[in-house]
Amino acid sequence: MISDDTAHFERAEKLAKDPERVRRKFWLKIKRVAGSLPFTEDLLAAYYCAFDRETPRQVQAALLGAIAYFVLPFDFLPDMLPVLGFADDAAVLATAIRMVSSHITPEHRKAAHAALTRGLEDQEA
Repeated sequence: MISDDTAHFERAEKLAKDPERVRRKFWLKIKRVAGSLPFTEDLLAAYYCAFDRETPRQVQAALLGAIAYFVLPFDFLPDMLPVLGFADDAAVLATAIRMVSSHITPEHRKAAHAALTRGLEDQEA
């Protein structure tokens, strides 16, 4: 039986097994909420690392799981709550990024910065 405490992580784990779906949902959500996230650039760097063919599989899996949790419409704290809404997403992402930080390269960070500078509307959907 799935408890409410673990259901969100299990949904994220299932979603993470479909990288193309994660990619599509990621760009839809990031375009919608980027202005309200203080960690947008780190999230984008993690995204670029997760989809880099040079990134080891276990690192990709960890990052895809965290990104999948971010794109889920329902999680522990609903994203529509002011200030607190993305706190759980930020915690999950920060943990994943900290675990694999040596694999997030300057190139990933540069791509993230460039995406923000260019504007997210120009990114893939």
